Amino acid sequence: MSTTSSVHGEQRRRALAEILEREGSVQLAEAAAALGVSEMTIRRDLDGLEQEGVARRVRGGATRAVGPRPFGERMGQRRAAKARIAQKVLDLVPAHGAIALDASTTAGVLAEQLGRHEDLLVVTNSWENFGALRRAGTPRATLTGGQADDLTGSLVGPMACRAAAAVRYSTLFASGAGVDVAHGASDVSLEEAQVKLEFARGAERVVLLVDSTKLGNPGMARGLEWGDVALLVTELDVADARLDPYRELVEIR
Repeated sequence: MSTTSSVHGEQRRRALAEILEREGSVQLAEAAAALGVSEMTIRRDLDGLEQEGVARRVRGGATRAVGPRPFGERMGQRRAAKARIAQKVLDLVPAHGAIALDASTTAGVLAEQLGRHEDLLVVTNSWENFGALRRAGTPRATLTGGQADDLTGSLVGPMACRAAAAVRYSTLFASGAGVDVAHGASDVSLEEAQVKLEFARGAERVVLLVDSTKLGNPGMARGLEWGDVALLVTELDVADARLDPYRELVEIR
């Protein structure tokens, strides 16, 4: 009996880990109903996943643990949400001047949709997002240079910071590893945050692109504060209650 229970427990935790990887979060009640066990059992499973570094426990369930993950792996997650976010901000992309895209996969989905902007300079510190811009036919796509972070797919360090600071941007489109009410956006590393802050200093407007699983789920390094951000964009309807804590802090789309 104990062996069977152990196997079932391993299967449940594997299923929960797969949901976290695919959806970014797990709700206790939904997971308990789907797996045919009590919420207390799911709570214990999620506690175990948190100890393994897979999950981060939050009220009512858990979110995927924040940490550096390969760009290709991240790009495949929450793809529909990222596409919805990109569609919401396409009208904010100017025809002329310059914009910046950070190294996030959400900005990468936006890069795929920019198409031909003959008179628009688009600067990014992401090799993958630069490639997406080139494939989309954006002729003035520009890569910052810098030290390569092989895990996140971004370019960081002093050279990347100097290049990011060399241009005046009408808009920075950026994401983050997480967002919380107290501090704003956060990143997986100090190096990643530094480049993003240089982009923001040179931008007239910062648009923060985050899918809903990042709300209330801060990362390690403090990044863009609410005073830096002009607009918060998620895949949610603007009336969604999950956005209520942010309404007095920033405009929401």
